[in-house]
Amino acid sequence: MPKFKSKEIKVAVEAVRKGALLAQEIRRKLSISPIIKPDKSPVTPADFAVQALIARMLEKHFPNDPLVAEESAAYLRTEEGSETLNKVKKYVRKKIKGAVRKKILDWIDRGAAEPSSRFWTLDPIDGTKGFIRGDQYAVALALIENGEVKIAVLGCPLLKDACAVDKKGSGSLVLAVKGKGTWVRPLTKRKDWKQLRVSFRSDPKDAILLRSIEEDQVSRSYADKLVKILGIAQPAIWMDSLAKYTVIASGAGDILSRIPTAVAPGRPPGTAEPSARPALSQAAPNGAEYIWDQAAGALAIEEAGGRITDLDGNPLDFSCGKKLFRNRGIVATNGHLHEKVLEAIKEIRSQTKTTPQSK
Repeated sequence: MPKFKSKEIKVAVEAVRKGALLAQEIRRKLSISPIIKPDKSPVTPADFAVQALIARMLEKHFPNDPLVAEESAAYLRTEEGSETLNKVKKYVRKKIKGAVRKKILDWIDRGAAEPSSRFWTLDPIDGTKGFIRGDQYAVALALIENGEVKIAVLGCPLLKDACAVDKKGSGSLVLAVKGKGTWVRPLTKRKDWKQLRVSFRSDPKDAILLRSIEEDQVSRSYADKLVKILGIAQPAIWMDSLAKYTVIASGAGDILSRIPTAVAPGRPPGTAEPSARPALSQAAPNGAEYIWDQAAGALAIEEAGGRITDLDGNPLDFSCGKKLFRNRGIVATNGHLHEKVLEAIKEIRSQTKTTPQSK
């Protein structure tokens, strides 16, 4: 096992560990009433509190590094958001003595930075709907340098060994380092790291598909077609959030995909061939993935021996800003099944006039 001595790794691991434990504490003690953001997605006091805690740790150790994160404190600064802010303050102050209102708001808004040659990206609670239900969620942090994910840490409080649902266990802390593999240890116990490896399954009929609980009817129909074309005979694992990515990294699952509405069947607009890579100006903003939804999970899968691309087989490009503007959709596998999955998706796209928004 490599020795993880860099300051970046140590700080990232401790930040996510503390953030995930804080999220777990809030979920257990607080009746969650989500706020609905303008994009119709939910946010909770835990999202804000975790972002404040991790942003403060990064500011302390890496004051010159920008943070690109999901949440904003704009709502908390309004009269309407004052009650939520009081809840956030209560929990942040348990972890940071003397934290005042202005500091907490500023830590959250530190996540509004723009990507640069080196920056951190954070999703304080990936899978907020699962968090609200008491199902899977993850705290995800990644360091990106020159468009390449270098370090990724995922905190999954309700997973054991990064693969098994365990809502009362010690959770999983997953670390991926470029060129050094993907590793896991319990979230609540300081045990040695154990290396994760993807499965060796290469026959689609033996593959295990990861599916989102939040699938709508159209998304479900699309996934059903993938199962039929590949001849998958194994039961799917139903799970939300980046926890799915750790399941693939652990070898307990093999395939996941995200099919955005903006992906048209056949030839992408403005490209000469169906497999051509879209230029930045050609990509559809509404269909692009946010980097904080993919960076940590992508490195975890790749360093465990798997593969993650867009629907056309292109590597994910984290150099475009806050979204993966040069990529359409996500396909992640154990690597052995990747080309077969891409072919199946290509067949579905050619038969379908519109493609669904996967959640």
